[in-house]
Amino acid sequence: MSKVLYVEASPRKQRSASIEVCEAFIETYRSKNPSDEIEKLDVWSLDLPTFGEAALDAKYAGLSGTPLTNEQASAWDTIRRLAAPFLNADKMVFAVPLWNFSIPYRFKHLIDLITQKDILFSFDERGFGGLVKAKRAVVVYARGLDYFSDSSITPRKSYDLQSPYMDLWLRFIGISDIREIAVEKTLLGSEMDLETRTEGKRQAVELARDF
Repeated sequence: MSKVLYVEASPRKQRSASIEVCEAFIETYRSKNPSDEIEKLDVWSLDLPTFGEAALDAKYAGLSGTPLTNEQASAWDTIRRLAAPFLNADKMVFAVPLWNFSIPYRFKHLIDLITQKDILFSFDERGFGGLVKAKRAVVVYARGLDYFSDSSITPRKSYDLQSPYMDLWLRFIGISDIREIAVEKTLLGSEMDLETRTEGKRQAVELARDF
């Protein structure tokens, strides 16, 4: 039995294109793998602390091998608790909308909290190493405009910081097999929105069959 972590980074829920496509993926995956466990992590329902003085001091104490104070240990325990679903997963699925050319700030907040040495990655004289056991991930991106076409007003090479960031982060923590679905042009009228969502769900069903 495998454990799948499904991360929802959109607050739009029923109106979200990325969530709609991910739900098609999850439905197909569940039908093919009925014994697998699927854990949904809604980024917007998490209690995310600030990465304040106690957490930062705990981080540097860990780097230097200094014992933690009680306050620092408490802050670090919170970070470990937030990272646990990522460490326990065998596979990951993400619903990620494009916000200001990148990812939603609350998802970035979570990533900044949990991406710590000896939690999600290691670092020594040989370089960095990912610590998650999952090696496969599917990321569904939702974007309002056209980013694939070089002739559009938002060509991907200039405006897309969303998928390059996710790809870098996932590989950094140890995931090597990353598959993506891009649901684009959702703001270009209801017909285009429906068309791109439908195509996204078709791709999701195909990916889920052998994920």
